[in-house]
Amino acid sequence: MDEIALTAGALYVIVLLRAGGTYAVGWLAGAGARRSKFAGRISSAKFARAERAIQRWGAPVVALSFLTVGFQTAANFLAGSMRMPLPRYLPALLVGGAAWALIYATAGLGVLQVLGRLFAERTALGVSAVAVLLCAVCGVVVYRRKRAVPVSEDSTADES
Repeated sequence: MDEIALTAGALYVIVLLRAGGTYAVGWLAGAGARRSKFAGRISSAKFARAERAIQRWGAPVVALSFLTVGFQTAANFLAGSMRMPLPRYLPALLVGGAAWALIYATAGLGVLQVLGRLFAERTALGVSAVAVLLCAVCGVVVYRRKRAVPVSEDSTADES
């Protein structure tokens, strides 16, 4: 249990620094954009409405973003660039960061221990499992790319 608490504490500090830093960089980028040649574009009524919505309702999105993979950085950067007030951002950061740290400290450590035991006791099985996983990921990527490419009428007529 001490290992989980120590890991969760370390991960919590890391996520607070990383996400808070991303928010700060977003804040600075937003401030720079407001002073740049893009200032006219981002001062439109539509942009102002979006900014007010994020300032008001963005905290739950920031908190929930920590339960996703790949959306955390975008949510924190957007919160900063859209000037979400710190009194709304910080509670979302603290709650979401705590959830992230606990999930990764418990499930993450468990997966690492299982993988370590698998490779130590049955190396061939561990290597095979990793190879199958990599093949599955590659297959999904290839499948999605092939589905994303539109088929023109000329290419289907040539095949028949």
